[in-house]
Amino acid sequence: MTTLWLVRHGPTHQKSMTGWRDVPADLSDRAALARLAGHLPAGPVVSSDLIRAVTTADAIQGDRLRLPHDPALREIDFGAWDGLHHTQVSARDPVLSRQFWEQPGDLRAPDGESWNDLTDRVTAAIDALIAFHAPQHLIVVAHMGVIMSQFTRAGGNAYQAMSHSIDPLSVSRIDRGIDGWTLGAVNHRP
Repeated sequence: MTTLWLVRHGPTHQKSMTGWRDVPADLSDRAALARLAGHLPAGPVVSSDLIRAVTTADAIQGDRLRLPHDPALREIDFGAWDGLHHTQVSARDPVLSRQFWEQPGDLRAPDGESWNDLTDRVTAAIDALIAFHAPQHLIVVAHMGVIMSQFTRAGGNAYQAMSHSIDPLSVSRIDRGIDGWTLGAVNHRP
């Protein structure tokens, strides 16, 4: 059995779409970080290579094994939309921007990637970590899209996965047992 503990990085206070842009996390809430670290089990910690995930993982690592940052765990690449407010994206690409969220799958932001691209990239990276380390618990510090992409392991589709709220410094859990993956707590704030 393996349990994935999917942790969203600290808040960035961005009001625009933030994918591969490297913006810092606000980690000033030390009490929230301590509660989060205390809630997580012993197990290796891995993060995206973007600074908001790296610093959050470093802040909650404690005595846990810290694995190298993995660029495959980055947020979805929003391409030309990265850094734009949703109103700017809607004005620029009114039909595509609506379809991108309502029909997630193979649609891509201009110069970006699709939901399926994200899910395939992240799933392959996590499966490789599980195969190599065979952990009982794997703590993955990453991004909202990365976390939601893994919900489909436990059934459902992309649209259903994207319907969840994933707050900064929250934990979502997915367990793999004999019968496959099951979704545990989603968006838990310790």
